[in-house]
Amino acid sequence: MENSKKILLVYYKLFKPGGVAKVLTNLANSLSEDGYKVEILLLMKERVHFYPLNPNIKVHNIDTFSHWAWKICEFNVKHLRFIPKIRNINAYIYHIGVFLMLKNWINKNQQNYDTIISAWYKLSSFLSLNKKANRKTIAWEHVTYQTGGILFNDILRRYYKNLKGIVCINSPAINYYQKFNKTYFIPNIIGEPFENQPEINFENKENLISFVGRLDREKNVISLLEIFKEANIPSDWKLQIIGDGNEKNNLEKFVEENQLKNRVIFHGTKNSNEILELLRKSKIFGFTSLKEAFGNVLVEAIFCGNVVISYDCNYGPSDIINENIGFLINLNNQQAFKTALEKLINDKSLMNKMAQDSISYSQEWKNEEILKKWIKII
Repeated sequence: MENSKKILLVYYKLFKPGGVAKVLTNLANSLSEDGYKVEILLLMKERVHFYPLNPNIKVHNIDTFSHWAWKICEFNVKHLRFIPKIRNINAYIYHIGVFLMLKNWINKNQQNYDTIISAWYKLSSFLSLNKKANRKTIAWEHVTYQTGGILFNDILRRYYKNLKGIVCINSPAINYYQKFNKTYFIPNIIGEPFENQPEINFENKENLISFVGRLDREKNVISLLEIFKEANIPSDWKLQIIGDGNEKNNLEKFVEENQLKNRVIFHGTKNSNEILELLRKSKIFGFTSLKEAFGNVLVEAIFCGNVVISYDCNYGPSDIINENIGFLINLNNQQAFKTALEKLINDKSLMNKMAQDSISYSQEWKNEEILKKWIKII
């Protein structure tokens, strides 16, 4: 079906795996397949996209690293490292260049689009100041509403009142942003290959606990490893960790020091099809993140018939997990997490029932229902 509306999505990059890159690609593909004319503006020079993008989608690139603001950042890194918080200062300087280049491009091209969807709060803030484009711009919020510091949170966020609306992916964000503008709760599109995978044979699943995500301090995988080490569960159960990041060496060191090398598997970065196959083998998904905005991987795990055990961090897991399909654990309560894990593994009938309920529940997160919500507001 051909649709005359033309949509522009704005973000930094699509060449690395990541939650925002994935859901932006899914939304762009879904809108394009539904007949909309979709284009994407990226704020880095052209690179190969990590997630497959519909060939009908046109991509524009602005090389923000060519701006004089970035040249100042490079000088600072080379010569002024001794200055406290120079990285934070550089982030603000770099975004002067982003603001100016984005403003210039939008002013020249905004008339070509019916709706602009900004996928990051800093870009949404800049677009809220642009009188030519703000009334057709939707802020799509992917981080907690407390993010942004003095400039973006305390000063610029009030200008969200100028926008067409604000899309939130968790309940606390809705409560916060509705004082500025119209807000819409729209969960992230998970899409393929998770939605329409072959039927899962639970007999083929292995004694596997999974984690998928960045290996950094925020994702707090060390806590999952500590729980796995202490849990009173059969030794044939293994933990597979899918992802990469700056904490990987520390995690591998912990595994080696605690004689877990035969029970913990590090898979590194995998594409969506590879993640699908790994999660289809898995029975339990463990999530010890300290902070989320939504938690795409939780829904992916549910699509694959995994029972989810997750810290109830701000924000996201509580909007996804209910008592029929998993366990929400108070943040950093390793004992309660361990108890839930042991209970699940030692009660096969409970695990099978929750896994089956996960598959049924996953239908609520299908693309078609979520896309309808987007179409209503664009």
